[in-house]
Amino acid sequence: MSALHALASPAGVAALLAAAGCVQAGLGTGLLARFRRREERVPPGGSLPPVTILKPLHGDEPLLEEALESFCTQDYPHFQIVFGVQDAGDPAIAIVRRLRQRHPALDLDLVVDPTMHGVNRKIGNLINMLPRARHDLLVISDSDIHVAPDYLRHVVHALAQPGVGLATTLYAGLPASHSLPRLLAACQINHNFLPGVMLSRYLGRQDCLGATMALRRETLDAVGGLQALVPHVADDAVLGRLVRERGLHIAIAPCMTWTTVGEAGFGDVLTHELRWGRTVKTLEPAGYAASAIQLPLFWAGVSVLLCPHAQWTWWVFLTVWAVRAVCAFFTDRLLAQRSLLPLLLLPARDWLSAAIMVGSISGTRVAWRGQTMHITPHSAIAPPTHPIVPGE
Repeated sequence: MSALHALASPAGVAALLAAAGCVQAGLGTGLLARFRRREERVPPGGSLPPVTILKPLHGDEPLLEEALESFCTQDYPHFQIVFGVQDAGDPAIAIVRRLRQRHPALDLDLVVDPTMHGVNRKIGNLINMLPRARHDLLVISDSDIHVAPDYLRHVVHALAQPGVGLATTLYAGLPASHSLPRLLAACQINHNFLPGVMLSRYLGRQDCLGATMALRRETLDAVGGLQALVPHVADDAVLGRLVRERGLHIAIAPCMTWTTVGEAGFGDVLTHELRWGRTVKTLEPAGYAASAIQLPLFWAGVSVLLCPHAQWTWWVFLTVWAVRAVCAFFTDRLLAQRSLLPLLLLPARDWLSAAIMVGSISGTRVAWRGQTMHITPHSAIAPPTHPIVPGE
């Protein structure tokens, strides 16, 4: 078979998709390296406005105390942290109390309020917390996010730029341990999601990421307040869309954050990624379908399965694996990750991601915060059906 005929075959098309995925991975890695160089620049000093950080909590997650501690050690002159839970028996309360003991000089507040405002419990928690916020510059951040001491300075500086209505941050996966499920989940974030975000941002997309949602109180009020986010699972994406509709930009602060990858087993990984996949598929169906290009080892594997006796398909697979491994190696070094094991997991990770995509396309059911719900158009949540095991 000639090279032209090989490329025109189904195996050849799969090989071309794998090559395109390698190009995307290389570009994403290069953009991430450039971003990390920008992060080294210290924001200018001067008068820094006071900030309120809102931290909605739900249970004692892996590395929760370490993540919250990183917010208590910010190199910033004046900030308040409001923690919120909806259950007086929530084990996260004990962690907040220990933080108060270690940092008596900080303005740390705790809200315990079971009031429900809709099916999005995180946003309902934030609605209960907001009246305790003493400052007009708000930083909303998920409970599992770890940050560097200069995080607040970078975020506030990004938000202060002309025309910016919301500042967000990139995030990488930080496995709570070196278990196989957690390493595979971190691979999805670091080697697929993160390069894809970098490339899409370079091409002009402005997405809001839940690791950080920083905005002024007046902007939040102008888009309908937190109440506008209650019926949505993807509250971060919806908030970003509402801000852009008002003609404001979304800035990415030049600092990296890390999200704890704490899934206990493969079932938790599948549940989490299916929820994410079905939500993104509902919000951006075309973009979600196009993200299949981020799985070059899946496409290279398909090429081998279609022509298992053709030597060239095996060379394509090994070459793609080598390229992906090099990109993943440099990405991990940029993120201060040292383990080489994820490089061996790349083929399994791409095939798992492909299976998640198929499952996302074929269903709307998601498990989230102890509820089973269905995603409807525009990412709204249909009423919950039945409770699920906590932690799913």
